[in-house]
Amino acid sequence: MLKRSCLLLLAILANSFTYAQTTYLFVGSYNDAKDKDGIYIYRMDMESGRLDKVCTFSAIMNPSYLTLSANGQYIYACTETRTAGMGSVSSYRFDRQQRLITLLSKQPSGGDNPVYLTVHKSGRWLVNGNYTGGSLSVFPLNSDGTIGAAVTVIPFTDSSITERQKSSHIHSTVFSPAQDYVFTPDLGADKIRRFIFDASQAKPLQADSFIRTTPGSGPRHFTFHPNGRFAYCIEELSGSVTAYKYNKGRLESLQRLMTHDSVPRSFYSSADIHISPDGRFLYASNRGVENNIAIYSIHKNGTLSHVGYESVLGDHPRNFLIDPSGKFLIVANQLSGNVVVFKRNAQTGLLTKTGVDIKIQGPSCLQIRTYND
Repeated sequence: MLKRSCLLLLAILANSFTYAQTTYLFVGSYNDAKDKDGIYIYRMDMESGRLDKVCTFSAIMNPSYLTLSANGQYIYACTETRTAGMGSVSSYRFDRQQRLITLLSKQPSGGDNPVYLTVHKSGRWLVNGNYTGGSLSVFPLNSDGTIGAAVTVIPFTDSSITERQKSSHIHSTVFSPAQDYVFTPDLGADKIRRFIFDASQAKPLQADSFIRTTPGSGPRHFTFHPNGRFAYCIEELSGSVTAYKYNKGRLESLQRLMTHDSVPRSFYSSADIHISPDGRFLYASNRGVENNIAIYSIHKNGTLSHVGYESVLGDHPRNFLIDPSGKFLIVANQLSGNVVVFKRNAQTGLLTKTGVDIKIQGPSCLQIRTYND
């Protein structure tokens, strides 16, 4: 009886003890010069959305896309983008105590203009997509945060029907929910390519198959629903989102709808797509004339219904994120050079201004992480 009482007391004490936490926003950018800041880290107040600068890093050209290691200690970046013949991927250590970013390693990306990175859940592999080079590359990750030389580089030479589609353009690299496949939308070929991924192998990526999208659509970014049963692709050139049913590597088209208003245009410039953590709402960014976030509710069968639009209060929302709590949506407006924080209504999906708006040259990617202090 005494033993049982002691265990109960320990459980109560454990539940009552809470760790202090700090949330950081990581920003990658097009800085256009090595002597200018390229990576920024801000501390975020999770009540007001306020952002306070912690540290920055220069000495690298155009760190345009970032992703983090599982423990948040390392930053991986697409670097030297839009720099002919010099595309690279780089890694950095983020020291929270010293408020310091340190370069650890750099490898050739396997093609010009790297634009997207993702880390396998094992922490052993980094997968990169090269836009201009039209290729996919896989790198081993070391325990010290350094990146090894690419073990696989797969180039593509496909094309499609528009001026932007004279060659292949890989625009994102996304693991399936079980992380046994990688899906890579190819804007230049109007294809979503599928690869088998086995993290235990020395060369984990194996070419598998693809599905075709609507000619001229330009598939760009791709995301899975939290329940793992649906997937969504934003199509840059057609300004559309296509919803898919997903099962064991197979995509089955469910619905395709515009992310823009009813005014027809010869081409669009849709960019990014994300789903709220509760799986109830989908958000898509539109650049160009509208510069807004399109908001959709997600039905139980995976289809979408339009809810509304919200101005991004800037120009060219290349990237945005929803924080893991679902309280905030944060937008990187590349051409107007500002990062804007919105409060998100979990019941309606709608966004409201917080007044938080920070100036950064060419912000192009956002990542967020909460740490136990």
